[in-house]
Amino acid sequence: MERGKDDKMRDMLFKRNEAWANKMRGSDPDFFKRLHKQQNPKYLWIGCSDSRVSANQIVDLDPGEIFVHRNIANVVVHTDLNCLSVIQYAVEVLKIKHIIVCGHYGCGGVKAAMENHEHGLIDNWLRHIQDVYRAHKKEIDLLENKNDQYQLLCEKNVIEQVINVCHTTIVQKSWRNNVDLSIHGWIYSIKNGILKDLDIYVSAPEQLEAVYEAHGINYFS
Repeated sequence: MERGKDDKMRDMLFKRNEAWANKMRGSDPDFFKRLHKQQNPKYLWIGCSDSRVSANQIVDLDPGEIFVHRNIANVVVHTDLNCLSVIQYAVEVLKIKHIIVCGHYGCGGVKAAMENHEHGLIDNWLRHIQDVYRAHKKEIDLLENKNDQYQLLCEKNVIEQVINVCHTTIVQKSWRNNVDLSIHGWIYSIKNGILKDLDIYVSAPEQLEAVYEAHGINYFS
C-alpha cells in the first residue's frame, strides 16, 4: 500500500475513533470512567470471526458486558490453547456464568468445508467442520437443496462446538466444584439480525447424555 493511501486509512480510522469517543461521552459522561475501573462480564461469547457478526451489537450490550473469543466458524478444539485460555480466564477469573457458542447462517468457513477443492492453509482448520459434516452426513444429505444442507451444517456445527466446550477440562472441573455455569448454542441470521436458540443448554455433566440423544449425536463413535 502506498504511504499516502496508508495515511488516509489511518487518519480515517482515528477520526472515527475520536468521533465515537466524543459521542459516548456526550450521551454518558461517566461511560469511560466506569469502563476503566473493571470488566465484569456475565457472558463468554464464542463466535465467528466474520466482520458482520459483532457480539456486543447483536445483543445490544456495552463494552465490558460480554467477554469474546472469535475464530473462523466458531470452532472449539481441545488443542487450541488460545480458545482454552479464554475459557479458563472467563470461568476462573471473571467468574462468568454463561458460555454462548454462536454461529451464523451463511458462514464462509462452513461453506468452504463443504466444498470439494483446496483453499490453502485454512483447510487444516476446516477439517474440524468436515468432521461435523461426516457425523451428521445422513441427516444433512436428506435435504435436496444445497443451501438448506449448508444452513443445517451451520446449526450442527454450533451444537458440536457446545459439546466440545462441555468436555473441556475447565468446564468439567467447574461442574465438579458445583460452579453455576451453563453452556448455550445459538445461531444468528445476517439477513434479519435475529438470533435463534438451537435448543441446546447444558448446566451439568449428567445432562450430556440427553443432549446426545436429542441431537442425534454419538459422541463416542
